[in-house]
Amino acid sequence: MGMGAAGLASLLSQQGLLAEEKPGEFNGKTPIRPEVDSRNPHAPRKPHFETPAKQVLVIFCPGAVSHVDTFDHKPELTRLHGQKPPHLPKVTFEGPSGNIAKPFWKFRPQGQSGKMISELLPHLGALADDFCFIHSLHTQTSAHPQGENFMHTGFTMEGFPSFGAWVTYALGAECSDLPAFVAINDPRGLARSGKNNFGNGFLPASFQGTAFTAKNPPDNLNRPAGLSAQDDLATNSLLQRLNARHLQRYPGDSDLAARIASYELAGRMQMSVPQIMDLKGEPKSIHDAYGTETGSELKKAYAANCILARRLLEKGVRVVQLFNGSDPSGGNGITNWDSHSNILKTHAMQAEIMDQPTAALLKDMKRRGMLKDTLVVWCTEFGRMPFLQGNGTGRDHNPNAFTCFFAGAGVRSGFSYGMSDEFGFKSVENKTSVYDFNATILHLMGLDHERLTWYHNGLERRLTNVHGHVVHDVLS
Repeated sequence: MGMGAAGLASLLSQQGLLAEEKPGEFNGKTPIRPEVDSRNPHAPRKPHFETPAKQVLVIFCPGAVSHVDTFDHKPELTRLHGQKPPHLPKVTFEGPSGNIAKPFWKFRPQGQSGKMISELLPHLGALADDFCFIHSLHTQTSAHPQGENFMHTGFTMEGFPSFGAWVTYALGAECSDLPAFVAINDPRGLARSGKNNFGNGFLPASFQGTAFTAKNPPDNLNRPAGLSAQDDLATNSLLQRLNARHLQRYPGDSDLAARIASYELAGRMQMSVPQIMDLKGEPKSIHDAYGTETGSELKKAYAANCILARRLLEKGVRVVQLFNGSDPSGGNGITNWDSHSNILKTHAMQAEIMDQPTAALLKDMKRRGMLKDTLVVWCTEFGRMPFLQGNGTGRDHNPNAFTCFFAGAGVRSGFSYGMSDEFGFKSVENKTSVYDFNATILHLMGLDHERLTWYHNGLERRLTNVHGHVVHDVLS
């Protein structure tokens, strides 16, 4: 009877007989499903409305960066340092809570805006006037895998398309010899949720992120030994003619067309990817600014990834996702920002890797004029507690308040939105959900988050599920 009722509801909906809904409408708005040519799935497509942002760079820091030790200044923590937290939980994600702890690094005013930023991130702090901070974010989970899923896909469960997949599905890309969506994983490996962070979910496979780094190219692209570049081009040209002739015999087979398009892109990538990964042509001043030759080996590798990110954006890649942190099995601050113990050491280690290269990337993009049409998103999956854990050296997970920031096309600069309470424990002013955060990013890319959908299992699915509101106050 349940299946029959579902079928009846579907039929009534199609005929416009369900309440006052019109056929095909979703929350009162007609879905917009882009027309994707399976023979060229990454062809550029128009946004729902015009906006400055044409590309997006997402910098994701797995493990949960402590907002109260970086961007969210809370003097009350210093005043109450060492005391038992009043009206705050006695037990959190990993066990009993300890005493309130002042920030492990001093905060100082930065830029003309006077934004208070921790000395942990001096290079990013110097760019405070370029950032638009959101201090009132909150999420649905305090577990890393689900938190990463939620931030990237809008769902805590697996199997849903990532933000990058939605954007490339909607907009395609401006380049023909590189993927529309590239995921640059941390030198140490994948983040906790792995490929789900840049997966296509139930969208066509052509919209998943292609993963490679400045050191490791995509799999299976190396030319066989003894085959020259000219021979390779000739072979690809012959295959293209044969594939085109085969496709003429089956003009309505979209799966065949998509498969051919995928192989042809791979063939073009055999030429383009080695060129884009070759950083030797970058001037010494760029390597010095990014820090590819100073500091730890991890920092050098991450700095090279930052240069790669800029080069990909310059070539027209629509979405570049840059990871700073890894480890699908944990790491406790060693391979990511998850600092349950000795946060003074572990956060400092991650900051040494992330700070200078990331700041150099943003400064370089600004100098080249790239921030006029590129949106930058810096984010993490949740925050950390204002008090220590029972071990007295680390901060536990805090899903109730954390900070992320925007920069570049379409957003206000030198601006802070929202507020957590005096302890940084809970968002209290202009509370912003992850749904709102993702709705705002899509809006900045010229996409209506309520109308960009894909029909899946009887539902008009979208990145923000049935939630989310654009945070208009952060728009320039």
